[in-house]
Amino acid sequence: MIGAGMGAMAAAARLAVAGHRVAVYERTETYGGAVRRFERDGFSFDTGPGLLPLPAVYRDLFVKTGKEPLESCVELVQVDPSSHHVFADDTRVSLPNASRAGVVAALDEALGPGAGQRWGDFLVRAREAWDRTRRPLLEEPLWPNWSVLAEREPYPAVPHKRLLRTRRAATLAEIGAWELRDPRLVALLDHHALAYGLDPSDAPASAAVLPYLEHAFGTWYVRGGMRELARAVYERCVARKVEFVFGAEVTRVLEKDGRAAGVEFADGTVAEADTVVGTGPGRLGDLVRGGALYTAGAVEPRPEGLANGRVVVCLALRGARAADAAHRTVVHGRDPESELEFFTLGVPPEHPTVRIDRPDDPALRPDDAHEAVVLTSTVPSLTRYDWSAAGAADSVADRMVTAAERAMPGLRERILWREVRTPVHTREETGSEGGGVPAPALASAAGTRLYPANTTAIPGLFSVGGWSHPGGGLAHAGMSGALVAGLIVEGPEFRGSQ
Repeated sequence: MIGAGMGAMAAAARLAVAGHRVAVYERTETYGGAVRRFERDGFSFDTGPGLLPLPAVYRDLFVKTGKEPLESCVELVQVDPSSHHVFADDTRVSLPNASRAGVVAALDEALGPGAGQRWGDFLVRAREAWDRTRRPLLEEPLWPNWSVLAEREPYPAVPHKRLLRTRRAATLAEIGAWELRDPRLVALLDHHALAYGLDPSDAPASAAVLPYLEHAFGTWYVRGGMRELARAVYERCVARKVEFVFGAEVTRVLEKDGRAAGVEFADGTVAEADTVVGTGPGRLGDLVRGGALYTAGAVEPRPEGLANGRVVVCLALRGARAADAAHRTVVHGRDPESELEFFTLGVPPEHPTVRIDRPDDPALRPDDAHEAVVLTSTVPSLTRYDWSAAGAADSVADRMVTAAERAMPGLRERILWREVRTPVHTREETGSEGGGVPAPALASAAGTRLYPANTTAIPGLFSVGGWSHPGGGLAHAGMSGALVAGLIVEGPEFRGSQ
């Protein structure tokens, strides 16, 4: 196994239970991939995902790999409200967790009669898109005839009449303009895309499944920080006798008689194996000498550097956490167009959209007279913006703090210190080209939002994790691990979970 990300560890635990001897070689000194933690002076911060959608994926992993369920290894807390929103006009609304009726009522009260119903109707259509794509995009290996997923738009858009033409929304931006029709509802929809690194202007309408996922299954926090989930998966692997070797950089996949036969490391040593599971298909291809990684007509690896990244600002604050503070607050940008231009023109917006995470968790702060807060914004990766340039990171972080003050007045005066993390850190920790973060796989869009299959053209060589099917995100990483384990244990006839 090359790499100790969440998908790789999910596969390792399942394979070990199935009787395989599994060794994981990780080039850094720890596990978890992007699920990292920054600690200093008694403060602790999640620098990767802050919340867990679809916890059933990890519940299934723990049920299938041992007697202790997930809840015996970590404490899961359903976040309520799911999120608090501060819109550009300073309208505010708190959305209840996993309650369509509650969300409709809250939006009607905050935004005016009819707003909640339009959002609720959108969620009904999004559910239809989810039902159509859930199995092929999450629970089954990528179909050989994957083009079927590329051609059909699963979102049942409402017909929109303009002049003499009738059109249906093909992007999230068009859903917002034609179906939601309120700039605040549009911002609510856009934030779900931005949170996964997607530009709403070119994200397919099928991305409607992302807000549906949150509303239908809720959002969850792991007490002690999301890093605790990575720790629990790692410890489950160790309990199943998976061997971990850290500081081991794989530089080549060995082949023998036309199939994968092991790996070679930077120091020239080798480890033989019957099966090799690697990380991102793009990087995996660089480790294979001679021959193509995928057959003609297969989904090709997407350039990792084209994916957007994130800036995370860890704030150590003096003063207690407000008793009525929401776990997550989204402060929406005042100029959506300039924000999206950041991804193409490389000019940071003055008023970015910022996600504020304020967990009510004593484990994250030195005492109750302090608070640990994380600000996150979606940004272009290193291929479109030079995050290593002097002052680049701090300039964006300053704007994020200013934006966050709309929800937390006096925030700047409370700051003891801050730590700013950019795509530079993501690249160092995960190996992702440009520090990009993969989005989940999505249907339609001519297949441009799909990821390569977990199997490759080389027998015995598989790929796992966010850059292969079914794409990025904590839930998707867990499903990727389940798919790879199933393909190895059951062979090509494996058709996914039932």
